[in-house]
Amino acid sequence: MTIAIIGLGYVGLPLCLQFARSGVRVLGLDIDAKKVSALNAGRSYIQHIPAGEIKKLVRAGKFSASADFALIGSSRRGHEAQTKNRSEPPHVGCHGEKVDAILICVPTPLKKNRAPDLSFVLNTGKSIAPYLQRGQLVVLESTTYPGTTENELHAVLEKGSGLKAGKDFHLAFSPEREDPGNPQSKVADIPKVIGGYTPACLAAAQKVYSRAIRTLVPVANCRTAEAAKLLENVFRGVNIALINELKGVYAALDIDIWDVIAAAKTKPFGFMPFYPGPGLGGHCIPIDPFYLAWRARQVGQETRFVELAGEINRAMPAKVVAQLVRALAARKQKISGAKILVLGLAYKANVDDDRESPSYALMDLLAARGASVAYFDPHVPVIKRTREHPHWAGTKSVKWNRKTVAGFDAVLIATAHAAVDYRRLAEWSPLIVDTRNVMAKVKVVPGKVWRA
Repeated sequence: MTIAIIGLGYVGLPLCLQFARSGVRVLGLDIDAKKVSALNAGRSYIQHIPAGEIKKLVRAGKFSASADFALIGSSRRGHEAQTKNRSEPPHVGCHGEKVDAILICVPTPLKKNRAPDLSFVLNTGKSIAPYLQRGQLVVLESTTYPGTTENELHAVLEKGSGLKAGKDFHLAFSPEREDPGNPQSKVADIPKVIGGYTPACLAAAQKVYSRAIRTLVPVANCRTAEAAKLLENVFRGVNIALINELKGVYAALDIDIWDVIAAAKTKPFGFMPFYPGPGLGGHCIPIDPFYLAWRARQVGQETRFVELAGEINRAMPAKVVAQLVRALAARKQKISGAKILVLGLAYKANVDDDRESPSYALMDLLAARGASVAYFDPHVPVIKRTREHPHWAGTKSVKWNRKTVAGFDAVLIATAHAAVDYRRLAEWSPLIVDTRNVMAKVKVVPGKVWRA
């Protein structure tokens, strides 16, 4: 079996490697020439993916990368010529072998008005449609609203290929499930939800994924699979919002939210712990609920819980900055002109993924208030250009030493990386605002640490 995976980021690359480890030949496709070059040279650009594993699979001929989408099959003209000779394989791709499946793992961001941005998905569909061949399977893994696969993507593929989904080629949706930073999380062990455009499409998708994933979860159709993924992320977003709201309520009652959570999670049933923070981060939870809310409005439905949760979580960076202002005022300092070090740029502990990180919102708010802002993150040495925050591109992490840290008026802990020595931080920094409760176990001078 040979498959093509489009989009070699935090979702696509781990999936490529898992299929390749399972004996499947994998062609990784990406429009980023630097990624393609790095992978073919056996180099990794994602911290938790070892370069040695990539190099091993490349050398074994199980994995290669390219920016040429034509490799998934012949052109339409070539296809017509091939189908006249039934002794020849109908579609040829990497290593000169039949490409059985094309998995799409591209971003699904929001537009400025918080409407879904399907441009990456639809442009990918347009790119592969001219080369789509009879019998191939196309699977969308990118999180999106229910109906995307069987409506928008379906239409683009049929228009560009002249083939019919469910008849000439198979179409399915199988949402990605990644847990970066968790060493116990393995792609092969995470159950895979799959929904097909037709029963035959579902069977084709199960045949492909069974080569690499141990547990498959077939569902009624593509819409159900799309909705399941949104439920997973909406569930987290709503519960995080609840805890963020209760943090303020309990603080007003002189109750420590962290102590409350620690006590509540001892209940062996009916409770799952969620924790407060400076805002939502990552490509899923801050974005996906708005995909559902937008789609719900199209069918005349309201999503009050979802949208309220989004408002609460989006308000957290401003509340954190307000607490920092109070902490500085207690030392008779103003935020304007203050030197602030944001500790942690990645959205999650122990990873290098800074997509949608609340640290960017914190830095923007601080800069707007006249503060001098810098950051330290052992996993993100320099900020790459992003769609949302291009003005921070090229900014480098400061050095981690007493002289540097002590030179800031305050340190704002946004991400609790395990690699940071928080005892040293307590010694070096004159003022610490902690959004992650990481300083709770560190002995500090009274009044130095403020929770936010």
